[in-house]
Amino acid sequence: MQFLFAPVWGQLSDRIGRRPVMLISNAGAAGSYALFAIASGMTGSTALWGIVASRVFAGICGANLSVASAYIADISPPDKRSAGMGLIGMAFGLGFIFGPALGAFSADAFGRQGPGWVAASLCAANFILGWFILGESKNPDSQPATARPKFAQWTHTLSQPRLGLLIGIFFLATFCFTCFESTFPLLVKHGFNSQEKDHRVGYLFTYAGVIAAVVQGGLIGRLVKRFGEQRLIFISLLIVAVSLALLPFQLHMAGLLLSLGLFAIGSGINRPPVFGLISLNSPANEQGANLGVAQSIGSLARIIGPIFATTLFAVKPTLPYLICGGVALVAAILTWYRLCKTSQPVVAGKPQSVG
Repeated sequence: MQFLFAPVWGQLSDRIGRRPVMLISNAGAAGSYALFAIASGMTGSTALWGIVASRVFAGICGANLSVASAYIADISPPDKRSAGMGLIGMAFGLGFIFGPALGAFSADAFGRQGPGWVAASLCAANFILGWFILGESKNPDSQPATARPKFAQWTHTLSQPRLGLLIGIFFLATFCFTCFESTFPLLVKHGFNSQEKDHRVGYLFTYAGVIAAVVQGGLIGRLVKRFGEQRLIFISLLIVAVSLALLPFQLHMAGLLLSLGLFAIGSGINRPPVFGLISLNSPANEQGANLGVAQSIGSLARIIGPIFATTLFAVKPTLPYLICGGVALVAAILTWYRLCKTSQPVVAGKPQSVG
């Protein structure tokens, strides 16, 4: 659903404004989790189809990340655009850290329906907060957005050389991350070959999430100032390539923590500068649409990656990590020759060729 609807929300926000789209999607999210809670109290096929419907609805509403990114782009000066995108990544990281714990607590306290009602309440509170404090970020004097069918918007965005390149790099980076995410619990169990280590997977994910959140929330701005967006993307992909190649061969916890920490750093510093450059190379009236296409491509990677990785893992556990390490290395080389060596000064809202 996020693959299908991220460009739709983004383009709609370019036309009618960010605020109404954020409010509508947050209200819809509250409704989707309420449906999830109700379905969780049912049994049989009725419960199953109710949960499926709630996830479809939640996926549609959750595709508003492109609008949130466009909002950040609207209110951030060009030199702080990537740092602003990092805050979104930090928020996601913290959500993935605390969300499972809150879900488990609410299930223990309120029963099977507890997580749904708690999530619905949080979304409703988000809607109310947004209603009172969220102003419109889109400049009313900006040129009106061009209304395009969804696939025409894809063609328009991806046909622009630099935007197409950046979105392609984002796809490859996201693909590598989802391959890791979907096979890492299997890798830990296989590598340590002990049932007592299974519970550590959650702690290891939390460890990686904390590192990524710290990097995205506190260091991105400084790193961009020192290296620039293009070189920071290159460095991040190199770190991801090395860490993925190391991960499947770690038989001791110290080595696993070191490799996992490197991966968290590399993946944590990748998305903000990529989205910062996508924003800087998009006209003001196409921020939402272009960022929506990028988010949609990322969702496509999250669809394909787990199927690819788990299939290879069944053949040989090291295969998905070595292949994805190679993919990240190819993406790094592509970044170096198509972005770093041909980089020109970026002017916000003026897409450029990549040579």
